[in-house]
Amino acid sequence: MPRYALVQRLLHWLVAVLVVLALIAGGTIGVLGFEGMRATFGAGGTDFFYTAHKTMGVLILGLMVLRLATRLTLGKPAYAVPLPAAQRLASQTVHTLFYVLLLVMPVLGWLATASGGFPVHLFHIELPGLIGRNDALSETLFLWHRIVGITLVALIVLHVAGAIYHWKIRRDGVMQRMSLFRQRRQD
Repeated sequence: MPRYALVQRLLHWLVAVLVVLALIAGGTIGVLGFEGMRATFGAGGTDFFYTAHKTMGVLILGLMVLRLATRLTLGKPAYAVPLPAAQRLASQTVHTLFYVLLLVMPVLGWLATASGGFPVHLFHIELPGLIGRNDALSETLFLWHRIVGITLVALIVLHVAGAIYHWKIRRDGVMQRMSLFRQRRQD
């Protein structure tokens, strides 16, 4: 079974973990709001959540640039068993949307944060704001940041459902292409 290069598989799983964690942190922030975060987690916990969320966003942006570069230079392996046209179209659409949204979402978050007058952090290093304060713009950008987040959750559900379908129902080896481990053949 042809597989993605190890660097591509490592980047995929690292981004996947960071995206899930960033969505959990962002969802918590979105549901509770700043005051709710302070009441629930205290000042230190709230600062940790915001810094962690921003850090994960910056890391996702950088790793997605690397993923795109490796995809363009290394390509992708052929399928051992060709996919039907509808599945191939669904797969290509979901993957393209992942690349676009995982590049756009961190940029939206960065710009929304900066235009709201807040610092953007990579761990505890403050990064340039990129744009000046504009509260109306910040509100609009945060709205789009949330919309992209909700869209990503839907894409993740589709992606995982497709992976389970190929792994447990079709058993066609598609999962091996991105797996970090060699899988035994299931006959």
